[in-house]
Amino acid sequence: MEWSRLLSEKRIRQHSHSSGDTHAKDRFDLRSEFEKDYHRIIGSASFRRLQDKTQVFPLDQSDFIRTRLTHSLEVASFGKSLGHNIAENILACHLDPSFPPQMKEDICHILECAGLIHDIGNPPFGHFGEEAIRDWFSQNLSKLRFSETPVDQLLTPQMCQDLIHFEGNAQALRLVTKLHYLVDEHGMNLTFALLNTIIKYPIPSTDIQPDSENLLKQKKVQGTFSSYVWQHKMGYYLAEQPIFEAIVSETGCGHHRHPLTFILEAADDLAYKTADIEDAFVKGFLSYRMLFEELVQLEARFPDHSFPGSQALETLYHRGLGKKVRNPESYAVKNWIIQIQGFLIQCATQGFTMHYTAIMNGTFCQDLYYETAGCHLMDFLGDVAFRYVFSSSQIYQMEMRESVILNFLLDKFVQATLYYDTPQPLGTIDKRYLSLISDNYKTAYLYHSKDCSPSEKLYLRLLLVTDYICGMTDSYAMRLYKELNLII
Repeated sequence: MEWSRLLSEKRIRQHSHSSGDTHAKDRFDLRSEFEKDYHRIIGSASFRRLQDKTQVFPLDQSDFIRTRLTHSLEVASFGKSLGHNIAENILACHLDPSFPPQMKEDICHILECAGLIHDIGNPPFGHFGEEAIRDWFSQNLSKLRFSETPVDQLLTPQMCQDLIHFEGNAQALRLVTKLHYLVDEHGMNLTFALLNTIIKYPIPSTDIQPDSENLLKQKKVQGTFSSYVWQHKMGYYLAEQPIFEAIVSETGCGHHRHPLTFILEAADDLAYKTADIEDAFVKGFLSYRMLFEELVQLEARFPDHSFPGSQALETLYHRGLGKKVRNPESYAVKNWIIQIQGFLIQCATQGFTMHYTAIMNGTFCQDLYYETAGCHLMDFLGDVAFRYVFSSSQIYQMEMRESVILNFLLDKFVQATLYYDTPQPLGTIDKRYLSLISDNYKTAYLYHSKDCSPSEKLYLRLLLVTDYICGMTDSYAMRLYKELNLII
């Protein structure tokens, strides 16, 4: 892969101006194409909705607890910092003579934008919302009837797999390229470099190997495409396959990950794993003493570690005591998190530099923390969050309530859209449900379903429902459920 192609400024729709207009525009608008992407994103309604979408704790009343918006801002910040560090390393170590210094700024802008939109396609209620949608289609696709025929018999295998393996990353690509209907059918019309960066899993739903991530972690398979960590989820729907192919053809990535995607993933992992610990502490799931003891156990397993551990945490606690802070335990935990964030940024930078050739050849199949001093710390953070937060009865109860809401909405809106845009007349109630779906989504459906076969239209109508539900905030989904069930 070559950086000159990887950082493509091309867009699906290129603006056409007269030569005089173009000259005037260039003279007075000095922003790069990637800076323009940034302004398109932050001005979008889809981005604003992230302020009312769950990161971990749905509908939390605390101003401290993170939302998808604050998480995305953190990922954008970490991504930009990592991009800067890694670009400096490429230049300082002379890793690539085709990498000029001016590319560093472009990489930072692309990663900042990618951080802002990497979760923009996620449904309400966080990652559990994704699981609930997958479960609904797995259980109901064969039960749905269209003119007395099971729906799964009318769809192609890939169409079925797209729904059964619903994925927020694929939805993000769909949203920014089609659903943000502002000027025309091309959505936000972002640069190909940015679009390729957010495609975390460059495979279709029919190529998913759910166990590939676990196999890599266990080091049972190495070096072949079948062992790639990004094969456990899909990156695009069949509906967006032509867009995907156009993007990767332009950037030269093919079905390999874009190098900046590794950096985006590292920034995302760093942001959510450290944030989960901090949020868990603030919410009372994890105490200072629990964290300290967990770190002691980790250090016993890896005595040669170099990460800030229990001693660093304890030192911060005593510093808090010396400063007479109101809550020295909170002071220690929050400052320890800042320390490990800096440490993990160094590790990810080292990982990209160490595996630079394999990343650029498309043969690297791990994350950037692999074989660095941060590898065990990242696993530790995820494990602690799972045991103390995600497997707690409080979270399970919230997820059960969220499941009821999403199942109800899918039941009603899928049934209402089955015969939309077909000769068969709609029932009175189905019409009412359809009226609630955004005109933007319906306009996008009608445009992209032109000249499609009946099965393709049926598939796109099912995606119309997931488009609508994914566009909901947590509050709206809950309010709509209550209103439709006459719950006051």
